[in-house]
Formats: sequence, structure tokens, C-alpha cells
Amino acid sequence: MGSINWLAVVVAALLSAAVLWALMRKAGGGSWIYALQIVPAAMLGHALARIGPDKLAMKPQLYFMQSGGLALAIVIPALWLSHARHDLPRRETIKESIAFLLAYLTMGAVFWAMSFR
Repeated sequence: MGSINWLAVVVAALLSAAVLWALMRKAGGGSWIYALQIVPAAMLGHALARIGPDKLAMKPQLYFMQSGGLALAIVIPALWLSHARHDLPRRETIKESIAFLLAYLTMGAVFWAMSFR
């Protein structure tokens, strides 16, 4: 296992929060809610460290498979369940799903870009 790139965790959290804020600023909850992106960024950093720098260098697509996979397999289904429970419009659910997918792929891109040190 490699070490967690904590600088990439912080940058990934900030940039993914910026993506979410830009795409969902009318979602409510206050701007502080975007600070919670530090949790999935740290989890992704840990997962990538477990894969290891050697394998990631050989297969850079793993950055995006891991980050996009988190969004597609965990975050977006939870979002759809929550929105269905509260009977929110499907258009809003789709828009927020895309926002989260882009935010998580942004995290993957940050980890990938910061791996070239």
C-alpha cells in the first residue's frame, strides 16, 4: 500500500465542492455543506493508496474507475432513493446525479494530475 496523498485529498475536496456548488447552488443547506466533500475525497485517497502507485502508473484509468464508480454505485443510487422518497421531480434528480458524477470524476482527475510529482 502506498501512502495517502493528503494534499490531493484537500484539493480534490475543494474542487469537487466547487463543481457541486456551481451546478447545485440552489439546492439549499448552506455553503458549509460542500465542506463534507472532504469525506469522500479521503476515502478515495485511501482506496487509491491501497491500489498503489505502481499499479496506478500502469493503469491510470483506475483513478476514474474508482472515483466514477463511487458516484455510480453508491452516491447516485442513494440520491435517487432519497429523491423518490420525497417525491422530487425527476429532472432535478437527473441534474443532481450528473453534478455528483462530475464532482467525483473531478476528484479522480485531481488525484491523477497530482500523481505526477
